[in-house]
Amino acid sequence: MIINQKRGEVAIEINGKAQKLCLTLGALAELETAFSAQSLQDLGQKMGNLGAQEILIVLMILLKGGGELFELETLKNSDLNPKIAAQKIAECFEKCT
Repeated sequence: MIINQKRGEVAIEINGKAQKLCLTLGALAELETAFSAQSLQDLGQKMGNLGAQEILIVLMILLKGGGELFELETLKNSDLNPKIAAQKIAECFEKCT
């Protein structure tokens, strides 16, 4: 799998397979909707204190931005390490700032 760093893609391994995360404009819009955010600033505040379910939602949306489709249940039952998942999400946001 090739990661396009200029696009801000980040690699993450899920169930032994490399996947891509990417923060796209569409992903931002989905995140705003998922967290009922009124603005990007509001979204940032809401994302500052995520629970496990919310981390899975963010991960699912960023995977979709990277062209990977996952159901929430699949992610819940995956071998994801919570710390690594949170680090990869943060890395994805950092690459797009």
